[in-house]
Amino acid sequence: MDTEEFFLPRSQAANERLHAMIPGGAHTYAKGDDQYPENLAPVISHGRGAHVWDIDGNRYIEYGSGLRSVSLGHAHPRVTEAVRREIERGSNFVRPSVVEVEAAERFLATVPTAEMVKFAKNGSDATTAAVRLARAATGRPRVALCADHPFFSTDDWFIGTTPMSAGIPAATTDLTVAFPYGDLAATEELLTRYQGEVACLILEPATHTEPPPGYLAGLRELADRHGCVLIFDEMITGFRWSEAGAQGLYGVVPDLSTFGKALGNGFAVSALAGRRELMELGGLRHSGDRVFLLSTTHGAETHSLAAAMAVQTTYAEEGVTARLHALGERLAAGVRDAAASMGVGDHIVVRGRASNLVFATLDENRRPSQQYRTLFLRRLLEGGVLAPSFVVSSALDDADIDHTVDAVAQACAVYRKALDAGDPTPWLGGRPVKPVFRRLA
Repeated sequence: MDTEEFFLPRSQAANERLHAMIPGGAHTYAKGDDQYPENLAPVISHGRGAHVWDIDGNRYIEYGSGLRSVSLGHAHPRVTEAVRREIERGSNFVRPSVVEVEAAERFLATVPTAEMVKFAKNGSDATTAAVRLARAATGRPRVALCADHPFFSTDDWFIGTTPMSAGIPAATTDLTVAFPYGDLAATEELLTRYQGEVACLILEPATHTEPPPGYLAGLRELADRHGCVLIFDEMITGFRWSEAGAQGLYGVVPDLSTFGKALGNGFAVSALAGRRELMELGGLRHSGDRVFLLSTTHGAETHSLAAAMAVQTTYAEEGVTARLHALGERLAAGVRDAAASMGVGDHIVVRGRASNLVFATLDENRRPSQQYRTLFLRRLLEGGVLAPSFVVSSALDDADIDHTVDAVAQACAVYRKALDAGDPTPWLGGRPVKPVFRRLA
């Protein structure tokens, strides 16, 4: 068996300090040290481009940067310069800044399928605002969400449907129902069963699989026929699918959509966008009941909006979405070849759109395995690759991809040994990684 030589003593000590003060040891569960092999959860010192350094002095090629938010690479010069300019002019005022006008105009020019936009700081607030708006507009109580998509919001209407539902009243959860992705018949049956009760259909328009032909258009027709609001969660698909998100790529216009993540290249900004008729219910220029849509002290910080405008300019002028796809295609091909050459091509499986790649780690019976994921992550870390996914940033270059593929090949060699032994335990170095959504800690 291989001898373990990779240690992160400073990161390990920092993780203990984090857990002593911060529940879960991180401010996002997906960043928790339980998502990494035992004692191998690096604590980051800094990042530049596609690379990050931990406090132990190790450099990594990083994937899934900032949970998919840093799509241009860390400390991107156009973004940081735009932010620096605004910070020196003040970041928050008692009245709207002219930057809010400019950012809204720029966003609506980038996403022309929307007529109005409101900015916030995180995706959960934007999606919950969309749900509230749909309920107000329709007068209906139920939310129908796509069961095949992993996350929509930290708020009760969604979290109550997960294994981490402690603290959420059943009466709240009972108002959320689910439909399967890609199945129009099942969705129509749901809408018929709860006829006149469903306020909205909310889903990611695409994730790890392309939408079946006609699916999104079919949802649009179902929503219209049943009088409910169609909401696209474009937190991930925004910019990675096209500058205007999946709605821009597939040509299906939702009533409301939410953007975030790549919009700020790591700076905190999200957006709720959609039809004027709906969005204005949260405004002042109508005669109906007022909707408390989004009202946040920091929602329009000037530097975050400046970051968003710089991101949109960079995407448009530098063809970033096309570059993300080209990098992802090169990476996916390399990983698949490396896995196949080591005899594990049926066990390490790369999935998703090239700009948003994830991987599955399958056991001897080709079932998803947290133990084999642990083995794989450990070997990648030892090879200088930090990869909870294979989601690329445009800062990667061919040398980074080649290095990653080499690290994958070395990990696959160990993976093959574990498969042959019928037990990955000797190669884990401790407890296996854990899924984020689980009932017990």
